[in-house]
Amino acid sequence: MTQTCLAVRHVAFEDLGLLRPLLTGRGYEVGYHDAGIERFDAQTLLAPDLVVVLGGPIGVYETEAYPFIADEVAAIAARLEANKPILGICLGAQIMAAALGGAVAPGAVKEIGWAPLTLTEAGALSVLAPLRTSPVLHWHGDNCALPARCERLAFTAHCPVQAFARTPVQLALQFHLETEPARFESWLVGHTAELSKAGIDPRELRAQAHAFGPTARELGRKVLAAWLDIVVGKAA
Repeated sequence: MTQTCLAVRHVAFEDLGLLRPLLTGRGYEVGYHDAGIERFDAQTLLAPDLVVVLGGPIGVYETEAYPFIADEVAAIAARLEANKPILGICLGAQIMAAALGGAVAPGAVKEIGWAPLTLTEAGALSVLAPLRTSPVLHWHGDNCALPARCERLAFTAHCPVQAFARTPVQLALQFHLETEPARFESWLVGHTAELSKAGIDPRELRAQAHAFGPTARELGRKVLAAWLDIVVGKAA
């Protein structure tokens, strides 16, 4: 029977990226659920074999401005409670944290651009191990607290929880491993207002993409492939 993966998408250009060929190569049928356009009901995120919750430029706490967030948090909470595989990226990681009772709030600074992580002891023994020394793409202004009964895997100076896991198949990443460097220009266009407000020159980020993107892509593929192999192994 074909395995299914549903990706929750908040903006069109923040898509599965290099995750998609990794998924299809493992036999997954891939689809998107566009948050804010398509409704979340009780079965939306329970039925698929795998769920990936992607990034976006809104905050988990902005439920008055974006009411669908409350339904999304509830749907993700139900999937987590059912112990089904889920990967949260950036906003997706923050929604996972909120669904598990962890606070989400604006951080002291925005982290935008390529920079290294510090892995915890648990992180160094996890699928994130290849990221010990190489910069990854950060693009967030919000931080989350570590939810109860979860394990912290990585941090930076301005973000105490860069990655956490509830189980081996439930992983949350504040940073972006899925981004294809060849398509990074769409991020610079899509986030132009945020970059301008933060005083960040897109030319600097474009230069970083050229310098660090190819290595980050290969390490990202390695990490995501290793995690997917755990998911596939647990399902077998």
